[in-house]
Amino acid sequence: MTLLAILLGTLAAGIGSVWLAAWLSFGIVSRYTQHMLSLAAGALLATAFLHLLPEAFEAGVEPHNLFVTLLFGLLFFFLLDKAELWHHGHEHHHGDVHHGHHHGHHHDPEHAHADEASHDHGTHQHSSHDKPIAGGWAILAGDSVHCFGDGVLIASAFMVDLRLGVVAALAVLAHEVPHHMGDLVVLNEGSRSRQTAILKVTLAGAITALGGVAGYVLL
Repeated sequence: MTLLAILLGTLAAGIGSVWLAAWLSFGIVSRYTQHMLSLAAGALLATAFLHLLPEAFEAGVEPHNLFVTLLFGLLFFFLLDKAELWHHGHEHHHGDVHHGHHHGHHHDPEHAHADEASHDHGTHQHSSHDKPIAGGWAILAGDSVHCFGDGVLIASAFMVDLRLGVVAALAVLAHEVPHHMGDLVVLNEGSRSRQTAILKVTLAGAITALGGVAGYVLL
């Protein structure tokens, strides 16, 4: 019974917060996308410098070890971002080679002019609808780790008292909505695909359930 309550609570908090954030981001405030992007960046920075780092200091971690870990994390996500952009550009390079080979068989000037116009038009569409998601995987990786910790927190609350678990799940849901709004806005700005952005953040939110199961087994 407790495990079932943990699963329901973590899924409601993890995935429910994503869907509520999507409804707010793409429904009510969709016309303020650029403003939301700036707000998202500010929220992510505030979370790191006003919430996560102070908690690490209060936990009694050695400053040297803390900043070594911080430096390692920054380098890891920087390299992850570069690898993502390199992979995106590598795919485009092969696509351009294939595209150029295909047009090399046309010798008629009219066809060449039409192909050039079509190529220019396609390039315009490509640049506006298929941009790389700068920092997309880094955001999802960080969100997944955060959601796993939320799952452990919810599980520990449910193991103490059912009502306390419900309160914890609701608190996590309310806490995660603005964070997921930031993730969705950033990912949507990079991919121009709301469905893809929602799916990726939903999968990250589902990690909350894994954290809940881990907390139930280990605590």
